[in-house]
Amino acid sequence: MQISGSTALVTGANRGLGRHFARQLLDRGAAKVYATARDPERVDLPGVEVLPLDVTDPAQVAAAAAAAPDVTLLINNAGIATAQNLVTGDLAKIQLEMGTHFFGTLGMIRAFAPTLAANGGGAILNVLSALSWMPFDGANAYSAAKAAQWSLTNAVRVELAAQRTLVTALHLGAADTDMMAGWDVPKHDPAEVVRAALDGIQARRTEVLFDQASAQAKAALAG
Repeated sequence: MQISGSTALVTGANRGLGRHFARQLLDRGAAKVYATARDPERVDLPGVEVLPLDVTDPAQVAAAAAAAPDVTLLINNAGIATAQNLVTGDLAKIQLEMGTHFFGTLGMIRAFAPTLAANGGGAILNVLSALSWMPFDGANAYSAAKAAQWSLTNAVRVELAAQRTLVTALHLGAADTDMMAGWDVPKHDPAEVVRAALDGIQARRTEVLFDQASAQAKAALAG
């Protein structure tokens, strides 16, 4: 898919990977970038069209779809990390993780699939994680939600093939963003992560394994 001339919508665009996505899409010649966030006043990039959007709120998702009928590229980036395990963690926070990563992503895809079809098919990128494929003590709610989001990604890729919509999964370890500020682990430059993801979309790749951690985690599934 050609990013130059496309119309993109990025969820969670006020910081981290989302902000880098919005900026790099503009740099690559996107005709329009809808930058969405739960707190739209925190989106500070010039040149974007700002929309309020909490992906866990069906009314806001529907409103965003109505306000952006020209979208050809959907970047499902919005996420949350509550640092909860499954057995002893706060159940409400565990449900919030699943509500954001799985049901939030699904809601966005259901809302925008007709738009993408009407505009020629387009593409969807879902931001996933190396933890889609492995547990991590202290963040197993995140791991479980990302595993569900990965399954969702594979399923909707099949369902949307007939309308010529590319569905790409981005997997990475930790990026140096606000979400990961409290974790003492090696972190990647978010600009490099986004660059690789957008290159993958342009090459019509269905999966982007950004780093060795992701490649090893996926390979280990066979064992």
